[in-house]
Amino acid sequence: MVVAGAIAPLFIRQSKCRDWGPAEVTNLRQIGLALFEFENEYGKYPDATTIDAVRNKSGTDLSLGTGTSNDFFRQLIAVGMTQSESIFYARIRGSKKPDNVIDASHCLAKGEVGFAYVMGSTKDSNPSRPLAMAPIIPGTDRFDPKPFKGKAIVLRLDNSVTSLPIDKDGHVIIVGKNLMDPHNLIWGNDPPLIAWPEL
Repeated sequence: MVVAGAIAPLFIRQSKCRDWGPAEVTNLRQIGLALFEFENEYGKYPDATTIDAVRNKSGTDLSLGTGTSNDFFRQLIAVGMTQSESIFYARIRGSKKPDNVIDASHCLAKGEVGFAYVMGSTKDSNPSRPLAMAPIIPGTDRFDPKPFKGKAIVLRLDNSVTSLPIDKDGHVIIVGKNLMDPHNLIWGNDPPLIAWPEL
């Protein structure tokens, strides 16, 4: 009986995950591990100020821009935190399965990233602060309810991945507040800076 009681919650959690994209959950967890390894080595998460350090250390010829989540996630590949493009894939409108060709012309090409990246976090930020998420509508702070049956999936600073309901306006509401509202306490004094995927 004790074993059945211990297994039941795990089974329930896994069943719920199947409803909203277990591949994306696994991918977000792997992105989280790469981001935390990057922060440990470079003292911060990928942003515009880490580009020179990445270039100097890796000698990469990858395009390390500052416009999209593709650009920032490319830093993780450049320094060897991951060698797979597949972890950046999410089944959202406009995305395509990555080809895992990691050269200057093809690495995380348009459509090969499905997750938005939220810049500005530090290891001292609120642990509930999002680092990456899907399916956010490019150019907005709203989520598309279609890909994951009305849910958003969010990688948080505490390295947890959570499923959150999307309301009729495309917002994720937590404790009465829009997750992406700059006044939400999870952002502290640093409002969210979103880099959307290039689709």
